[in-house]
Amino acid sequence: MYAQRTGFSIHFYAFLRTYKNTRSDTAKSSIFAVMKHRKLKNSELGRISPSQYKEQDKTPLILILDNIRSLNNVGSVFRTADAFLVKKIYLCGITAVPPHKDIQKTALGATDSVDWEYAKDTLEVITSLQQEGVVVASIEQAENAISLSNFKPEPNTTYALVFGNEVKGVQQEVVTASDLVIEIPQHGTKHSLNISVSTGVVVWDVFVKMQ
Repeated sequence: MYAQRTGFSIHFYAFLRTYKNTRSDTAKSSIFAVMKHRKLKNSELGRISPSQYKEQDKTPLILILDNIRSLNNVGSVFRTADAFLVKKIYLCGITAVPPHKDIQKTALGATDSVDWEYAKDTLEVITSLQQEGVVVASIEQAENAISLSNFKPEPNTTYALVFGNEVKGVQQEVVTASDLVIEIPQHGTKHSLNISVSTGVVVWDVFVKMQ
């Protein structure tokens, strides 16, 4: 009755009893028939070292954090940047910088692989990048914003994506100075996503479109 109520197969419970009582080779080997899509160990993933990361060709993406308050969010952005070979992160204004235990808690060492630089003024950073030919896109909800689903990066172009403060978002003067604004389409009751979530969504989408 318990098996039926919880939705588990009675046959599976019988298998577990057999495995526990006999520990036979047959029972042990049959666990792999039950365990479909075995999760890989970290040692099986073939990840590169931080020094190897430095030598890799990078995705033509730069991330700019405009006055981010949460150190955990900063660390999470580093981890996302590492996953998709982002060229560089600019930490601007009140955004905290490594090394810090709360950044490390979510970065998990990504601060050692991803290049970063602190800058007091976000606007100065984007102006400098634009002079180098980088296209700056603020991730915001604004007039004439492009839906992320409709955004198509141009080939052979480097983009700098600006992510804003957890409460106020990207500064208006930065939004105004940006080459374009990209909005993540949302269909629920809330008005925004956490900055670390926004970064993951946008970087993944742009990364895929750049391939």
